[in-house]
Amino acid sequence: MSASLIDGKAIAQEIEASVRDRIEWHRAQGTRAPSLAVIRIGDDAPSGIYVENKRRACQRVGIDVALHALPEDTTEAALISLIRDLNQDEGIDGILLQLPLPAPLQETPFIETISPSKDVDGAHPMNLGRLAARMPGLRPCTSRGIIHLLTRIGEPFYGRHAVVVGASNLVGRPMALELLLAGATVTICHRFTQNLESHVRDADILVVAVGRPRLIPGDWVAPGATVIDVGINREKDRLVGDVDFERAKERAAFITPVPGGVGPMTVAMLLDNTLEASLTRSGQQTTY
Repeated sequence: MSASLIDGKAIAQEIEASVRDRIEWHRAQGTRAPSLAVIRIGDDAPSGIYVENKRRACQRVGIDVALHALPEDTTEAALISLIRDLNQDEGIDGILLQLPLPAPLQETPFIETISPSKDVDGAHPMNLGRLAARMPGLRPCTSRGIIHLLTRIGEPFYGRHAVVVGASNLVGRPMALELLLAGATVTICHRFTQNLESHVRDADILVVAVGRPRLIPGDWVAPGATVIDVGINREKDRLVGDVDFERAKERAAFITPVPGGVGPMTVAMLLDNTLEASLTRSGQQTTY
């Protein structure tokens, strides 16, 4: 058996087209284009690539982008001041802080400073709380994108055992919440988990988001499982995921490739969240 590939890039393009059409329709009714402020600190090369990819995606669908590129020695006070100014700026609908931040900056105080209604990454504690409480709000982009992928392949969720490897605030925890709300029975594995192999082998749906190349051997994947690999790791001259793709694809029913799986969906959901934030602020939609 060879797994069916989940083409996140193709599905993301469909979402982009939908967002673009909705923006064009609203603009024809007299609404201004959605606007996104992107904050980048320092000169980290991968962060620069991610920011440029997001900027181009926004350009394709008609979202205006204001890039704030700050030096690596930016202070906590200066960054918080900028975020507060953007919170008050009526011309800005969404705020995205590109992570990771250079040391010694810690992301938590800045994420908490972003207005929940402009938190298009869905990382603010209020938005995570609303997700947990089944209340409307801006949802984390990666986990929302993964749920969209699983829904597209007809994943039933109910009665399925989902195992999430990785418990980060950005992916693992919101992913577990999304799967729980979808009806799956969820196990979260982290660095203190004993006998990781046994948990992985028991997974009908396996989501791995750790950032360690080939952490999960393909032989651990249960026959017929659905494998979602969030990891993006550079290995010599190519990108690899957190799962041993070549072996896992011989056992799984569905699997995401790296690259071209989850990554494009994260960007697509950022676009959709920015549009949602814009419509809410203009009174045409109620997200809160």
